[in-house]
Amino acid sequence: MKRIAIVCKPQKEELSRLLPELIDWLRDRGFEPLLDHEAARYTDAAPTVDRSDLPQYEPLLVIVLGGDGTLLSVARIFAASGTPLLSVNLGHLGFLTEVRLSELYATLEGWCANCHIIEARAMLHAELVRKGEACASFEALNDIVVTKGEIARMGDFAVELDGHFVARFRADGVIVSTSTGSTAYTLAANGPILTPDVDAMVVTPICPHLLTLRPIVVRGDAELLVRIEGIPTRTLLTVDGQTAVELERDDEVRCVKSKHTVNLVRLTEGGFFEALRNKLSWGER
Repeated sequence: MKRIAIVCKPQKEELSRLLPELIDWLRDRGFEPLLDHEAARYTDAAPTVDRSDLPQYEPLLVIVLGGDGTLLSVARIFAASGTPLLSVNLGHLGFLTEVRLSELYATLEGWCANCHIIEARAMLHAELVRKGEACASFEALNDIVVTKGEIARMGDFAVELDGHFVARFRADGVIVSTSTGSTAYTLAANGPILTPDVDAMVVTPICPHLLTLRPIVVRGDAELLVRIEGIPTRTLLTVDGQTAVELERDDEVRCVKSKHTVNLVRLTEGGFFEALRNKLSWGER
């Protein structure tokens, strides 16, 4: 059976009209849709599956109707499967979800006719090491962030690259991002913009208490380690801004390039710079 999964951003009333129409379009072309529970709020015209269980059904494609946050969530779920994602912007910024709603069926037609481009985005793999033992691991499309909690006091951090000491500093936190994530939190923290095909990671201190400390770009195959040396209050590790784990003093967060990629369906190349211009006003006078 040729299955296509559909996942949705919550609280989008236009889905009440869009989803039945999309389900009929897919069935007319021989595909069987599967809905996540968010999509099922708007129609009962197709089977419903927990989002985390969708990879088990081996869909040929995942249609993501939402914003960047929805895509980030789905990307982590399908990372190991390599299933292509067609992301349609129903959010606000929509930097990753480049396909407009008006382009949905044209993009699907291109995918059906094998006239599309697969844009592979690198991911990060991170391990939380506590007392010498890896106790948790994570996959991220945008970034791994170590940051202080709600009290406005800085933490103490150390960074190593491939086992070599880089810097020790006080700051609100540290961002380790992919090239894709360079336009997310790290950009807001004055990090550099990298095109998505650059094989690199970016290390960006968050509000460091040093005038000389700046973001750095390192090789994509490097191993980065962030050590938590001082915690004045609650400190968290967050994954793509969606998953959070509380950290302890002397915890280490080790980041390497993931063996998985996120495969995005595109009809044309060059959308990255269009997104920079249209959504971040890049290059405007």
